[in-house]
Parts: sequence; structure tokens; C-alpha cells
Amino acid sequence: MNVQLDSIELPNIPEQDFNIIDEGAKYGDVFNNQKSIQDTINKCAQHGGGRVLIPAGIWVTGPLQLRSKVNLHLEKGATLLFHSHFEQYPLISSSFEGEPTIRCQSPIDGENLEDISITGAGVIDGGGEAWRPVKKFKMTEKQWVNLIGKGGVIAKNSNQEEVWWPSEAAYKGSKIIEQLKATKQDVESYQEIREFLRPNLISLRKCKRILLDGPTFQQSPAWNIHPWFCENVTVRNVHVKNPWYSQNGDGIDIESCKNVLVEHSIFDVGDDAICIKSGKNEIGRRLNTPSENIWIQHCKVFHGHGGFVVGSEMSGGVKNVSISHCQFYGTDTGLRFKSSRERGGLVENLHIANITMVNIQKEAIVFQMDYEQEGQAAKEYKVTEKTPTFREIEFKNIVCHHAGYSLMMKGLKENRLEGIRFEQLNVKAKKGVLLSNCKDIEFINCSFETDETQKNWLISNCDLVQTTNVLLNNQFI
Repeated sequence: MNVQLDSIELPNIPEQDFNIIDEGAKYGDVFNNQKSIQDTINKCAQHGGGRVLIPAGIWVTGPLQLRSKVNLHLEKGATLLFHSHFEQYPLISSSFEGEPTIRCQSPIDGENLEDISITGAGVIDGGGEAWRPVKKFKMTEKQWVNLIGKGGVIAKNSNQEEVWWPSEAAYKGSKIIEQLKATKQDVESYQEIREFLRPNLISLRKCKRILLDGPTFQQSPAWNIHPWFCENVTVRNVHVKNPWYSQNGDGIDIESCKNVLVEHSIFDVGDDAICIKSGKNEIGRRLNTPSENIWIQHCKVFHGHGGFVVGSEMSGGVKNVSISHCQFYGTDTGLRFKSSRERGGLVENLHIANITMVNIQKEAIVFQMDYEQEGQAAKEYKVTEKTPTFREIEFKNIVCHHAGYSLMMKGLKENRLEGIRFEQLNVKAKKGVLLSNCKDIEFINCSFETDETQKNWLISNCDLVQTTNVLLNNQFI
């Protein structure tokens, strides 16, 4: 990467403190401190910035808006607990899953800000269990019985899976949201489905110089941490937690951001853990803002659909990414790259090194360019602006002890995966390697140990697949 890690700028915040207690905040699990905390944030900003202190204790609140030059600091033993009075979360224009949309304001929200921090050893709890639907197959029978005993609505989704919705309004929203989007209704038209429009825990949009250092972020209504079109973002020493069954319970989604560092952090979530995005389909291509100059290092993931993920919303592009010295334990997939026709976008110049994985349920490494399109009728496609491109990606010193599949790379017939290099890739898995629609793929000093004795090295429609000192079940290829 041509850009240096030390070029990432940290926020510049004055050293003066403002305590929420001075504005009338009361700890406990009943009193709503939203006004007191927001007044403290505003007062801090009006005085040029500083630290807003959240002392030890439980502080119930509604959604909060950050201000420039403010550090929201949670002392050890402090819990900022967001309530589920849905009517107190205003509907705003925001972004979710790569598209502009109407959502409830996030518990912690900021737009067009500079020099902002959230620090300390406390806990930020988004109260997400009151917002999220739950699929039955993700729970034990006892858990399911306890869940539906809380009320709510049980329905079947398009895959005929039983789903619990926390309210009738939330379920109704799932049925009519696409119609509302298609007819471009105004904000007021979404009021009746407010409970469906669950927010991300932290939404920071078009902000510069951000620091998240120390807190635990948990129980998000949707994604946990979502910087969108931000610059100079540092996330370190955080713990991000969601139940493994939490729908859309991503850890961090870095979307169309520039100069980002994520390090020394722990993720245990219900969807993709560390994810890089840049918009979806035509809107992402039109905004044309890649996620670039990103370092992810010394992180651990204990659960998630993917440990490190690019896509599937990557239409603005992703480039210049380094991920190193990370460990994944029991994630569904390890290193996951996904896209589909209609996305477009260019993903290039990624360097992945010194990754350890244990008990990966599916693929240790997977490239899937037909994400959510598998099984569609085969037809001829031409390369257009809607065709995604993944190229120039390097893997070095990757070790995985047990996975379902060692390596799966599924490019597109009309635009193959290209220029991908594996060096010192060592995987023990049930199944071996599958390559389709690839070009210029290189394996150097790699080993694969599989439970399968046949069909463990499958290649179709590939050119220039080179192997140097590669072992498959102790036999050189």
C-alpha cells in the first residue's frame, strides 16, 4: 500500500470535562436521561468541545446526537442503555445495506461532524432484542418457546422459514417496505412501520477524524458500527457483541470510507463481523466512492457469518486493504468475498496475511460472485458497468485447522477472478479446493489436508493456475 498507516488522523478534542450528572442525569433502570445527556453533549460543543463523562451506573436514554469536538467517555462500570420507546426514535434519511432509505435515528447518530470520540471502559447497549426479528431455526426449542411467550407475531418468510416479529407493526413493515421504496414516499408515509425500521447502533455519516477506543458495543437493533463516507476512522480496543441469532447483527461495516484502522478488537456477532462495503448497484456506482486505505490488524472474531468480509454491496469499489494478525474461531466462513451481477465495482489490491482460523463451519476462504443468484437459469452475459471485478488479491501465511471447505473460488463466466496469489496457505478441512471461472491464480508452498479422498481439487473454466510446492493430502500436485 502506498499510503502509510501513520497518515490516519486522530480527533483533536480539548481537555475539559462535562458530567451528565450536572445536567440532571439519574442512574438506574427507570429514569430517561435522554434530555440530560443530550444537553451535556450540546453544552460541551458550545464551549468548544471536550469530554462528556458517563459515570459508573446504568443510564437509560433515548437516541443521542453527537457533536463535533466531543468525546463521549464511559467510565468503568458505566452502561448506556437505550430504551425501546420506538416513538422517540425520529425517522431520518439514512443508508442501509448500500442504499439510501428511511430509518429510525440510530441510538448514537452523527452527520457532517469533525473530531468525535467514544472512549472508556463502559458498555453501550442498543436494546436490540426489542427490534429484531428472529428465525426459528436459529434457536433451540426451549429458546423459541420462551421467545414467542413474549407476544409478537409469527409468520413465514419467502423461504418458508418461521420468523418471530416483535410486533404487528414490525411484521407489516416487512411486507410493504419495498412498495414504499418503489413509490418514493416521504418520511411521513413510513410512520406506520416505524418499528420495522430498526437502526444501526452507531451511524456516522460524512464525518472526519473519528476514534472509538475502549467500550463494549452490544445488542444493536441492526448493524453495530456503521461509518459511511467518513475519513480518518480509528477503532481500537473495542468489544462488539450480538447474539449469534441476531438478524443483520453485523459487527462493523466500513462503507465508502477512506483511511481506516481497526485493531486490537474482539467481535462476537450474528452476521458478518468485520465488513467492507461501498454501496449497492446503480446508486453505489453513481456515488463512485470506494472504501480505500484500510488496515485491520490484531483482531479476534468468535462468531459471525464471516470473519473478514468484502461485499456484497461493493459497487463503489474497494482498494488498498491490509488485514493481518487476526484470529477467527467458529465463524461460518473465514475470509469471505461476495458480489453478484448488477453490482459492478472494482475490488483490487488487497493483502491478507498471518491469519489463524479454527473450526470454520463452511469455507475457510470463499469468493462468490453469484451471491443470492445461485440456481438461476444459465444465460450468456456481457461485461458491462454492472459486472463486478475482483483482482490482485494476495494471501500469505494463512492457517486453518478444520473447515467445511478449504477454498472455493466462483467467478463469473464473462469476468473471471484474476490475479490472486496464495503463499503458505495451510488448511485442514472436510473438502478441498474448487476453482471455477478464474484466471492467473498462483499457489506457492501450500498444503491441503482433506477428509475427501476424491474430487478434492476441482477446476473448471480456468486459465493459468500455477502450483509450486503444493501438497494435497501429502501428495504433490
